[in-house]
Amino acid sequence: MLTYSNWKAHTVDFDIDPVYKGALNVLKWTYEEYGGEVVYACSFGIEGIVLIDLISKVEPHAKIVFLDTGVHFKETYEVIEKVRKRYPGIDIQMKKPELTLKEQAEVHGEKLWERNPNQCCQIRKLDPLKESLSEGKAWISGLRREQSPTRRNVEFINKDEKFQSIKICPLIHWTWKDIWRYAHKQNLTYNALHDQGYPSIGCSHCTKPAIDMNDLRSGRWTGKGKTECGLH
Repeated sequence: MLTYSNWKAHTVDFDIDPVYKGALNVLKWTYEEYGGEVVYACSFGIEGIVLIDLISKVEPHAKIVFLDTGVHFKETYEVIEKVRKRYPGIDIQMKKPELTLKEQAEVHGEKLWERNPNQCCQIRKLDPLKESLSEGKAWISGLRREQSPTRRNVEFINKDEKFQSIKICPLIHWTWKDIWRYAHKQNLTYNALHDQGYPSIGCSHCTKPAIDMNDLRSGRWTGKGKTECGLH
């Protein structure tokens, strides 16, 4: 088992195959290494849909956690239901925050996402994910190096100090074109907002169409000086 004590000494050779760019090999290793103690934290954007399809080829009964903040787009909930029907063996768990939106407003005031988006993300995303990850030893993420400058150095296997876990990122070498080429080839269902200028989709209050298609996350927290929710 991969532990913190032997982390630096542990290496895994993942050949970069021309079709999947190492993703399937990473996933096969992940489920062989951690079995049922792997959680895939999925936002159900197009990368997530691709990863679910790949995971289903390796572990058709995988556990997937969706951080249900209560303020997602209706299109996101719709695509989740479509995915449930396509992969009936996949265990999709809707993880809710400890506070409802009403309780959060009573404690922290109305529209916290406008006044203090970092605190809102902490309550509605980070704390629930931490609780979910405490039940396992590793988690899977759809991070790609191409997505943003803050993600350019991500590796297949990462020591996650924030959540005291191992973060596995099978798609690091995939480009935006690779993602869509695979999705269309496999006839995958996806969030309808992608066809409306939303390459990156989060909570409805904090996500707008991208203002710069060279920066796929430029529609997230526009004007807030924030580019990440804090999960990564």
